Amino acid sequence: MIPKRTALGAAALAALTALSVTVLPTGSATAGDTGLRAAARGTGTKIGTAVDMAALAADAPYAAAVAREFDTVTPENVMKWESVEPTQGTYNWGPADDLIRFARKNGQAVRGHTLVWHSQNPSWLTEANFTPAQLKALLRKHIFDEVGHFKGRIWAWDVANEVFNEDGTLRDTIWLRALGPSYIADAFRWAHQADPSAWLFLNDYNVDWISPKSDAYYNLIKSLRRQGVPVHGFGMQGHLGIQYGLPGDVLENVRRFDALGVKTAFTEVDIRMILPADSTKVQAQAEGFGLLLRACLLVRNCVSYTVWGFTDKYSWVPGVFPEEGSATPFDEQLQPKPAYDTLRETFLLAR
Repeated sequence: MIPKRTALGAAALAALTALSVTVLPTGSATAGDTGLRAAARGTGTKIGTAVDMAALAADAPYAAAVAREFDTVTPENVMKWESVEPTQGTYNWGPADDLIRFARKNGQAVRGHTLVWHSQNPSWLTEANFTPAQLKALLRKHIFDEVGHFKGRIWAWDVANEVFNEDGTLRDTIWLRALGPSYIADAFRWAHQADPSAWLFLNDYNVDWISPKSDAYYNLIKSLRRQGVPVHGFGMQGHLGIQYGLPGDVLENVRRFDALGVKTAFTEVDIRMILPADSTKVQAQAEGFGLLLRACLLVRNCVSYTVWGFTDKYSWVPGVFPEEGSATPFDEQLQPKPAYDTLRETFLLAR
């Protein structure tokens, strides 16, 4: 458990608020006690990364960097429903268990990702195959099975992922069509029953700033908590592209969720650019990483900052956004970019 952050000292607060970007020479950071994990120590905010399990098994420098630089890990895919139950009633816990063993060996916390989503469900899970009542029973069983399997070993779960559209309406999914809006509250109640010690989060993209979508989450969290639903946190993914500009009201947005009494976290941060990269784009990227981290550090209950993969070598971005990439703090040779140095310096200012 992360201790509740005390108020930042006046000097640190002023420095963080005024900081635009500190771009050190590329590759200036070194291993050991100068890494991100060491820099984040004492700030009350954990630094994390999503982990590609195939890379973790096959790429020793990658695995060493995960262990050295981060104190939380999130599985990119191996805890999603299609991975853990590819055939109904047959479970594949092995890759996720491997990640948990790696994390325990290296003193890291594990963020579970994700229990309820409209995407990456197993092929057998369709409305054509089941009635609404059966789908509800299957969702309940899935949550109890997965959270129960990892009980006591998961620090926080992304329980319900990407449930809203950009205009703030609920996303049309198998769960909304079959079960109605109550599926969200049910998922949180079931997850809490399965593991009362885990923090439970809503999670989405394009909610880092104030918008109809983030407004919808703000109102949903207020409503659920009034009903006694165990929603403990709100995850803002942080997938940005510098070609669209950087949002100006991130801190204001994080503060309003903090004021609701829930934890906040940046859960999937990457900042892509149109290729090829150049010095201007790289500096803008560094500012984007710093912008989100400063917002996290300037509120009391922002508990973690996670990059969605730390190296361009295994980034998902080029495969989804043609002609875009270079979205992470490390290049394909696992060398730190200016974004890395900005993250490190920002953590150090907050200590």
